[in-house]
Amino acid sequence: MSGQYKGDMTVQQAWDLLQSDARTVLVDVRTEPEWMFVGLPALAGVGKNVIRVSWQVFPSMQVNGSFVEDVAQHGIRQDDTILMLCRSGVRSMSSAAAMTAAGYKNCFNILGGFEGPHDDERHRGNVDGWKAAGLPWEQA
Repeated sequence: MSGQYKGDMTVQQAWDLLQSDARTVLVDVRTEPEWMFVGLPALAGVGKNVIRVSWQVFPSMQVNGSFVEDVAQHGIRQDDTILMLCRSGVRSMSSAAAMTAAGYKNCFNILGGFEGPHDDERHRGNVDGWKAAGLPWEQA
């Protein structure tokens, strides 16, 4: 799907860009329960806040019809770099494609997402993703 948005990057590449580029933003596209119970990336150390806009609305999990408008309300310019994060990297691909289709030029998907895939015991957060990489995060 990367032909529909600027590209994919690892969580470490995303973190490095968030630290080095003032015009890079992180949009967490998971749901409110995921933010509350699983946690959020912690960006205070780089002077930023996570932008939280759900790609799918809980509990119906239907696509958020106002997603692009909801993101735009945060003052993001069409040439800013937008990093999309979800649980494992699937919803973030769709949201990056939607933002690109709306005219945003630098939308990226973060591979592995916040929790990554299941491990051998069917748990997330240990194999890949933001948490497994040891990047800053916080529990609500």
